[in-house]
Amino acid sequence: MQVHLFDGTYELFRAWFGAPPAEHQGREVGAARVVLRSLAGVLGRGVVTHAGVAYDHVIESFRNDLFPDYKTGEGIDPRLFGQFELAERCAAALGLRVWPMIEFEADDAIGTAAARMAKEPGVERVVIAAVDKDMCQCVIDKRVVCWDRWKDLYLDEAAVIEKHGVSPESIPDLLALVGDTADGIPGLPGWGKSSAAKVLTVWKHIPQIPDDPAKWNVAVRGADKLAATLRERRADATLYTTLATLRLDCPIACSLEEMAWKGPDRAALAAICDEIGLPLDTIRL
Repeated sequence: MQVHLFDGTYELFRAWFGAPPAEHQGREVGAARVVLRSLAGVLGRGVVTHAGVAYDHVIESFRNDLFPDYKTGEGIDPRLFGQFELAERCAAALGLRVWPMIEFEADDAIGTAAARMAKEPGVERVVIAAVDKDMCQCVIDKRVVCWDRWKDLYLDEAAVIEKHGVSPESIPDLLALVGDTADGIPGLPGWGKSSAAKVLTVWKHIPQIPDDPAKWNVAVRGADKLAATLRERRADATLYTTLATLRLDCPIACSLEEMAWKGPDRAALAAICDEIGLPLDTIRL
């Protein structure tokens, strides 16, 4: 048995930027149409038996209380923002377990579900259909993997190390040092991916990195300057690590029974297709 976890917010943004706009009855619905068709296409292959879709119902989360410069909904096109709730209902009509997140982020819901499902003895593999590098912290050996479904590429633990230079457990520390512009995490000045990966390969987590670079046991260009920056800004690094670390305690319904896909809600699917002006017979499940 496999469990599939989808990042609905990423699906919606990808649809918005990758497809032309489309209006129905004076409302922009193009991205929601793409999401509905895309998810239906995955379900129609017959490989999904248990699944959940997480959405950022709003962009802001508890992280904005910790760090005001964390990503916000500022600048999002109202035509896109107006499809957030619509996309959630599209996924629900397809019969998928939907998690609309407010206090937490969609990524936190996925992290929570992945951690719980990884402990289920009947689950052979958890597949996270998301490509953001912060999701790589959820990867566990070959049991929990990330899947780029457009390229049909899977990242297990070995692939994460090859791609990012660190093991999954060190991904939040890597993002804290290097920064993550997508989430508004600035990182520490001077720290690049190469230097951070080399140090974290030895020390795993930022608190374990010695203040004295002579004790790092790894050759890093500009080590003295990097060490000085880390000494001066350890509090910032700790905060950034917290921001980059996914929460695994979201109060979501994600038991195997609750995530079992039993087919679409036909009445709801017909209604949502009518609402967005999409012929029902184009949705093949």
